[in-house]
Amino acid sequence: MIDILVVTKNSGKLKEILDIFECKDIRLKTLIDFPPLNVEENGNSFFENAYLKAKIAVDTFNIISMGEDSGLVVKALNGKPGIFSKRFAGPDATDLENNMKLLELIKEIPFNQREAYFISSVVVMKQDGNYIKGEGMLHGYIIDEMKGTGGFGYDPIFYIPEYGKTLAELGDEIKNKISHRYKALMEIKSQLKKFLNL
Repeated sequence: MIDILVVTKNSGKLKEILDIFECKDIRLKTLIDFPPLNVEENGNSFFENAYLKAKIAVDTFNIISMGEDSGLVVKALNGKPGIFSKRFAGPDATDLENNMKLLELIKEIPFNQREAYFISSVVVMKQDGNYIKGEGMLHGYIIDEMKGTGGFGYDPIFYIPEYGKTLAELGDEIKNKISHRYKALMEIKSQLKKFLNL
């Protein structure tokens, strides 16, 4: 059994990763099992932030580590909130505050011009610095109001035309089979056996 540390303090993200990522030879560990770790997300891309998270955990705890960074990209807002998705309305902003700021910015933009996508970048790094990466996207639109109680982050305002619902209305079972994070983790999973010599 090989341990991999999932480097996130975001409980919603952690739950999704643990729900999605099942591999019989791998045991996922969480930061709860380790001393406090301070990770500065100062990269210029989702990949750089995921890489930084994995690297600092490997360097600090000497354990194979998984870093993940994700966010929402709205084309009509020149890619905002982007890598600042979690702190869009301020350093300690809540999901509600971030959603309200985004809704305010797009209120004059017609629905058909509110194309957006979620992106997830995942890096798994070994103690020798070698790593694999995966990336996933989920396309949709930003609606006018929050709908649904599931998920977290921008899920209540992210509308998926194929389902006629927001991500927050879909429920975990469907979300965890179509999400950007699911796609990125499946890319990682497809490389893991070779990467870890399983």
